[in-house]
Amino acid sequence: MKSKWKWSWFDVLNAFLLSGVVFACLYPFVYMMAVSLSDSAAIASGEVWLWPKGFNLDMYQYVFEDGRVLTGYKNTLIYVILGTAISLLVTALGAYSLSKTKMVMCKPILLLIVFTMFFGGGMIPTFLVVKELGLVNTVWGMVLPGAVSTWNLLIMRTFFLGLPQELEESGKIDGLSEIGIFFRIVLPLSKPVFATIGLYYAVGMWNNFMGPLLYLRDADLQPLQVILRNIVLSGQFTGTDGPIVGDIVIVEDGLKFATIMVSTLPILCVYPFIQKYFVKGALIGSVKG
Repeated sequence: MKSKWKWSWFDVLNAFLLSGVVFACLYPFVYMMAVSLSDSAAIASGEVWLWPKGFNLDMYQYVFEDGRVLTGYKNTLIYVILGTAISLLVTALGAYSLSKTKMVMCKPILLLIVFTMFFGGGMIPTFLVVKELGLVNTVWGMVLPGAVSTWNLLIMRTFFLGLPQELEESGKIDGLSEIGIFFRIVLPLSKPVFATIGLYYAVGMWNNFMGPLLYLRDADLQPLQVILRNIVLSGQFTGTDGPIVGDIVIVEDGLKFATIMVSTLPILCVYPFIQKYFVKGALIGSVKG
């Protein structure tokens, strides 16, 4: 006999609260999408709510035909790909080294690394260090200063601690060095945690605008988020060489929301491809063993 599902007051309240959270998270995106796809007259009169009125793509055409946006996309992709690769490599090497509990000075080094989670030099000392290293106004100034996150390092270290020691011992019997064991045995088994930590790094790099504001002076090196910030705060879309489309009526809100959607949707499209690794990597990396 099949048991019937019985709803308790807790289930009803929980479903109601979670539905409210989902609505609160999705509504801004739905509203921005509707406004960005609506007619200029409907936007100006405030008639748009959840569905576009007078469907048109004028705002997106205006955005994509502006040279700054395409340049920002190119720079952002370079920073995300290069920065994520460097961060994953450095974090994985550091985490694997710290997972060797018998290593000399392992605990003191680990304590010093954890110390950086709670105390830092501050914005000005960090800027002075980056400047003295000659990284200001360069691509490396975007990817090297924040290459390692202490929290991500600890998660990956915990993941490595949970790997069977027998695998490493078998590698040593076959004559592999520690580097060989890392690249030939450990890395192929670490796809879940690499996908999870890589997503953290990629999203952080994609959304980063404080770093470019501090370290970049050349407009040709600015990422998409800085351009987006300038558009949203100023309410203007300047820097074009002339009228993009003569018949387009530019509405401030429609232009802002179209730019936000253009910068947000690409990183959201990454999630479905690594979803199968995400939960597993986060859970395995959070509990030893």
